[in-house]
Amino acid sequence: MPTPDRIIRLKTVVSRTGLSRSTIYRKIAEGTFPAQLRISIHGAGWRESDIDRWVDDSAGWRLGRKTG
Repeated sequence: MPTPDRIIRLKTVVSRTGLSRSTIYRKIAEGTFPAQLRISIHGAGWRESDIDRWVDDSAGWRLGRKTG
C-alpha cells in the first residue's frame, strides 16, 4: 500500500528547495513550480510528492508536465 501524500507548509518548502518565499511564488506564476493547495481559509500547503519531484528535476518540471 502506498504511503499517503503529506501536505507540507511554506517553511518546509523553503528549507527543502533553498528558494526564497518570493521566488517560490514567482515560479508558481510562471508555471515552473508546483502550485499550493488551499487547506483552510487562511492556510495553504504543497503535496510533498510534488516538491520531491521538483527537487529531483527542477529544470524539467513544468505545469501539466510533471516528470516522475
